[in-house]
Amino acid sequence: MQRTRLKICGITREQDLRAAVDAGADALGFVFYARSPRYVTPQRAGELCRALSPFVGAVALFVNPTLDEVREVAAHMPLGLIQFHGDETVEQCAQIAAAVQRPFVRAYRVRPDTAPSALLECELAYRAASAWFSGLLLDTWVDAYGGAGKVFDWSLIPKELAPRVVLSGGLSVQNATDAVARVRPFAVDVSSGVEEAKGIKDARKIAAFAAAVRAADAIIHSETHHDRHPEGGA
Repeated sequence: MQRTRLKICGITREQDLRAAVDAGADALGFVFYARSPRYVTPQRAGELCRALSPFVGAVALFVNPTLDEVREVAAHMPLGLIQFHGDETVEQCAQIAAAVQRPFVRAYRVRPDTAPSALLECELAYRAASAWFSGLLLDTWVDAYGGAGKVFDWSLIPKELAPRVVLSGGLSVQNATDAVARVRPFAVDVSSGVEEAKGIKDARKIAAFAAAVRAADAIIHSETHHDRHPEGGA
């Protein structure tokens, strides 16, 4: 059965980490952007990651970092994946990932006038530039770093790209099932949609969000099964 991977971003407390793991999160995000209310120091991230369960990945979110900043984080926590969320160029992402030998995803902030072809071209450019590139994370364009809890037009995502992307931007318990059932991304990434306050997660919202994603997986499975075995078919 299709299983959409789940990332809970902006972890700042151990109880939130445990709630995310208990809900079945595949990855947890730690923000290393000082202007964010979800910012944690490398030392704090290392402390939190001691409570990580096996096979749950730790993702480090950066905005225009230096190589030294990324190296410091990698020295303090079990860094599994880098998430570049600023104005980094293709070359900068490739160079930093190669230097620390970690895979990375690139956040692409989708505008209302973004052409679907631009998303495909962007993915192709990153794949050509680095063997460490894992995929695009699609967020909503706002005049800041991060989606600010806003949804973008999912129809802009090319169908051939959707199975490889991480869908982000304004996801919540209310829209997660529809988002996953319509887009069918490889993974979803949520932060503010499962919070009671900025940087403070709500365990019930995390569990409900995970259940909403699984509900979408069940819908996709049912539709796929029906297409393969239509009524009256052999």
